[in-house]
Amino acid sequence: MPGTGWSPGTVPYGADQTAYLVVDSFSVGTVYRETEIEKADLETIVGDLLTGQYNSPVRVVAFNTLEHWSEDVSSDIAAEIQMRCDIDGVPVPEHLADFMQRHARPTRQLPLGLV
Repeated sequence: MPGTGWSPGTVPYGADQTAYLVVDSFSVGTVYRETEIEKADLETIVGDLLTGQYNSPVRVVAFNTLEHWSEDVSSDIAAEIQMRCDIDGVPVPEHLADFMQRHARPTRQLPLGLV
């Protein structure tokens, strides 16, 4: 019998896939939201964030079981959300305001080169 802290392994379908999990905040605490492994891809996670499928997203963690790595990709996800909203000419949804504020990268302003 596994010891304390053990949880069943979840392996993405396919030999080499990166899966994404959203850490979501509720009044009773913060949890990794359950996700069907087939729906843990980048496209689905970004779409679900944009459509308000999460209560109060805190961060997004990516992991790849074949390559043995995991990484907080929240800033990358925030940049992707901002880019998609900019392309569509719409503001970032209000339900993502806190997530974006925590993880959005500062915008670089290029020098004007005034002479």
